[in-house]
Amino acid sequence: MKKLIVAAILIIAGVTNADAQLLKFGIKGGVNFANFNGGADGIDYSSRTGFHAGAVAEVKLFQNFSLQPELMYTSQGADVKGIGDFNLDYVSVPVLAKFYLISEKLSVEVGPQFSFLVDDAKEAFDNKSFDFAAAGGLGLNITDHFFAQARYTIGLTEVSKDAEVKNAVFQLSLGYFF
Repeated sequence: MKKLIVAAILIIAGVTNADAQLLKFGIKGGVNFANFNGGADGIDYSSRTGFHAGAVAEVKLFQNFSLQPELMYTSQGADVKGIGDFNLDYVSVPVLAKFYLISEKLSVEVGPQFSFLVDDAKEAFDNKSFDFAAAGGLGLNITDHFFAQARYTIGLTEVSKDAEVKNAVFQLSLGYFF
């Protein structure tokens, strides 16, 4: 999986002679509202507010279709009543198909997200080092450079080897394409 991600980054980086309209690079950041899905009955999970920040690229393939790979640092997890806060920090690589609905202003974005655990503040549980998720949301190009996004990411793999819980994250982002 890591080889696939590295290959995708190298291919995108290797397209240095591409027309500026076909390849854009930028940065983005925002707030995460994270929680867990699943788990045992009687355990009360509550939302944890975190952040995300990183790099984004957009590769225009057709008139109304682009690919948007990202490299993000993202803070996730949940607060578990009676147990404590689970702060899980990941390096995430979403690779989204981006479908423009209204010229190049409004888009629907959907695709997989590959996340690698880099920090686990609660080491009482044996958390998995990899998280695979499905992501979907909306994007709005405010100007030629500034954009906003709303996205929901639902984990498809369990976060911990000890509990049957999966990540669920709602994100609001602002970004800038150079």
